[in-house]
Amino acid sequence: MSGHSHWASIKHKKTKEDAKRGKLFSKLIREITIAAKQGGGNPESNPRLRLAIERAKQANMPQENIKKAIMRGTGQLPGATFEEVTYEGYGPGGVAVMVIATTDNKNRTTAEIRKIFAKHGGSLGEVGCVNWMFKMKGVITVPKGNVSEDELLEIALSSGAEDMKDEGTYFEILTTPEDFEKVKKAIEDKKIPVEEAKLSMVPNSTVKLEGHKAEQMLKLMNELEDHDDVNEVYANFDIPDELIEKIA
Repeated sequence: MSGHSHWASIKHKKTKEDAKRGKLFSKLIREITIAAKQGGGNPESNPRLRLAIERAKQANMPQENIKKAIMRGTGQLPGATFEEVTYEGYGPGGVAVMVIATTDNKNRTTAEIRKIFAKHGGSLGEVGCVNWMFKMKGVITVPKGNVSEDELLEIALSSGAEDMKDEGTYFEILTTPEDFEKVKKAIEDKKIPVEEAKLSMVPNSTVKLEGHKAEQMLKLMNELEDHDDVNEVYANFDIPDELIEKIA
């Protein structure tokens, strides 16, 4: 398993812990609100909203909370006005970092994100400085034990997937954004459990880090992901698994 995929696996466990603390609800409500604001309140015609609702249901969010978040996004209910902001910068060792945040106060959030970068040996950059190093992909995670690798690979590729990787305890399937829903449905139609399915920025290449810089990088990731306004953090580091386990 590559270091970056190992971090993604640990992050998934952290997300479950966040759900217990209620922190995840706040982030999901913002995502639903933004999705409804940008693409309308009907999940059938708004793929981003549909995904956000699925994630909210997986986190056991009450239906009433979901409904209110959609209505705030479409303007049917009053509430804070959120906007989505993308931050780009560099971590230790020149690692490319992208941060997707949702905020009701851009100036405050920008200052706080800049401070986090600086604290851990990184720097906030200009818009466009690193996004060319990533491509938007559909990422579908399937736990091992419910399907053989050969069977899953056949289903994935025949429905339009680009690639499938063995990541230790699970399989990771990559698709284009356009084929994401089709591949996900093909897997679910075979009654194969999907642990996570989302659109994600996948790096074209990685930067290897060890020692102090690796430690700084993981602390930067941790603090960015823990920020209340941050939805997603993408980075192109490659750090040894044993160091990730130690720090995480």
